[in-house]
Amino acid sequence: MADPRRPHQEATASPGPAGEAGSPRARSAPGEAGPATTPGRRHTAPSRAGRNLPAAVGVAVVLIGTLLVGLFFQPLVLALFAGTAAGIGVWEVGRSLRFRGIAIPRIPAVTAGVLMPVAAFAGGGEALMMAVIVGLTLVIVWRALGDRDGMILSIMGSVFALVWVSFLLSIALLLYHTEAGPLKVLTVMLLAVGSDTCGYAVGVVWGRHPMAPRISPKKSWEGFAGSLGGSVVIGILCAVLLLDHSWWEGAVLAGVLVFAATLGDFSESMVKRELGIKDMGTLLPGHGGVMDRIDSILFAVPAGYLLFELFAAGA
Repeated sequence: MADPRRPHQEATASPGPAGEAGSPRARSAPGEAGPATTPGRRHTAPSRAGRNLPAAVGVAVVLIGTLLVGLFFQPLVLALFAGTAAGIGVWEVGRSLRFRGIAIPRIPAVTAGVLMPVAAFAGGGEALMMAVIVGLTLVIVWRALGDRDGMILSIMGSVFALVWVSFLLSIALLLYHTEAGPLKVLTVMLLAVGSDTCGYAVGVVWGRHPMAPRISPKKSWEGFAGSLGGSVVIGILCAVLLLDHSWWEGAVLAGVLVFAATLGDFSESMVKRELGIKDMGTLLPGHGGVMDRIDSILFAVPAGYLLFELFAAGA
């Protein structure tokens, strides 16, 4: 149940030390005082960059384990995992839009959000497009039968949430059905998460120069360099050891996906800044909401799908 104090509501950030500028996932300004701690519970205190690291690591292990089970042992788990993530993501976006008076019909929107990845898994691209049409039709009809006040903004907000979250995430299920699909999906996820993790680590320690101070002042060029360097290593290893591709293809894939993941991160930051909130939700301890966890993945997935298709065409 959400905290009535709305903990994800954005507070005015005080300028912090320049070294914190590069944290892609920092949740509190570096200069802010953290929550009071009590003896014997120091292991639950947030990290220097604002995360509750034990909780964050535990959640990450569960999510990664579920993904691996779905990719290599029980494909239905993958479809349900993606559908659940998409549905929760759409719900979080709808909840956040209410801070600007845009009330989307969340029951049909969440239903459509869950339907798209499941349809992509079950029937490929054609089924995904049918799910998009059915889902948008359901939202429009539902909204047309309700209050007319704010109807246009409500429908447009629903389309925005469904395309941004559910449709982009569904492309991972299309990639899964290509040749060596599970390994390709795993590679994209490793690169997206590796970009985030490497940028976070480097930015916290060495971050000095913000990339876009007006959008996300805690993301630095040093953090971006860390994302790029770490991801290139991961990309080359995945290309050679997992996919039997050339090393340079792994390097190209890494470079493009770092750019896409960073763009996805900035996109969510722009939305949150416009809405005046700090996190999209609080469901995942140490991470924020589901959208705060998958923002970079949403843009990395279509970029990875396109690159793998280009590599296949040029083979």
